[in-house]
Amino acid sequence: MKQVRLANLSRHLCRTGTLVALALIVAASAHAQSKFNQPGNILITDQFNNRVIEIDPAGNIVWQYGHGPGDIASSAIVGTNDAERVGNLTLISGTGIPPGATKNCKNGCADNRVLLVDQNGNIVWQYGTFGVTGFGPNQLNTPVQNTYLPDGHVLITDQGNQRIIEVRREDNAIVWQYGENGASGVGLNQLNSPNSAELLANGNVLIADEGNNRAIEVTHVIGSASTIVASFTASGTAGAMAFASRLPNGNTLLTDAGNNRIVEVNSTDSVLWEYVTTDRPGSNPAPAPTRAVRLANGNSLISDQFNDQVIEVNQAKQIVAAYGTINTPGYSPKSALTRMNAPYSAYVIGDYTGITPPF
Repeated sequence: MKQVRLANLSRHLCRTGTLVALALIVAASAHAQSKFNQPGNILITDQFNNRVIEIDPAGNIVWQYGHGPGDIASSAIVGTNDAERVGNLTLISGTGIPPGATKNCKNGCADNRVLLVDQNGNIVWQYGTFGVTGFGPNQLNTPVQNTYLPDGHVLITDQGNQRIIEVRREDNAIVWQYGENGASGVGLNQLNSPNSAELLANGNVLIADEGNNRAIEVTHVIGSASTIVASFTASGTAGAMAFASRLPNGNTLLTDAGNNRIVEVNSTDSVLWEYVTTDRPGSNPAPAPTRAVRLANGNSLISDQFNDQVIEVNQAKQIVAAYGTINTPGYSPKSALTRMNAPYSAYVIGDYTGITPPF
């Protein structure tokens, strides 16, 4: 009789322990979800770790899409360069990994998709075909940036195809394009390895034309040919323009990757402010920063790519926050404070959405 009672007690404790464990798991999941999409969190594309992470201001990862550096399957995201939050959805560019950039992609790994995913990682919309490179219907070649437009269309910087395209989500039709398919150049309707495109409040599109060392503002009217209305080169000193955004004061913030700096210029292209990311102890000699956005508090959030960090810098050029360890690539499953691998973009949720200015 004593043995039966002990057995029953054991089974009861096992069941109770299981229920407690399940309760803890559910509570932990609910806690993580409660932190998802909170204003002040930062959405980062951890490029060569094949993931998008959302972190809280302390650096804790509260959401992730992608399975880490070892996963290069279609169920993952390969070499992502850009992600922005669209309500509770996330718009992600699957750029791919160039040859030699990582150990498991010595010959390069293509992705070539732009995805809209929900909080649970389900793909709710996609343009591009995984692993397929081209410029035919539903094909991309190294999409490096994506912008969600107020009408629900998606603006895609299709770098390898030398073009910016606007895709209508209902039928995946291209309704507007700047740049000639697969042909690089510096003339009208020509680009050379474009790296970003943003819709401005005036209806024009601001393009970082990386290979031409410039940012250009072009007219954007569906059904009409575009013209260049402004060009920004930091008075002819810029190289490898990785990103450009229009500031509320009318100035333009340029990410000058070729010179490892962030530059603010006025309407006449004169330099008003700059921050050089190599002017730090331990810096990579060529970190090639890829994104800089001006925050509402006046600071600049910089994706300092090959320094493996995201840093927030104030107007006095002081670093007030830093994520990752300078010039030390790696993978950390729970926190961005210690390790990232070539983070390419970083946007503060509720502050900078990828559309300039926020609509």
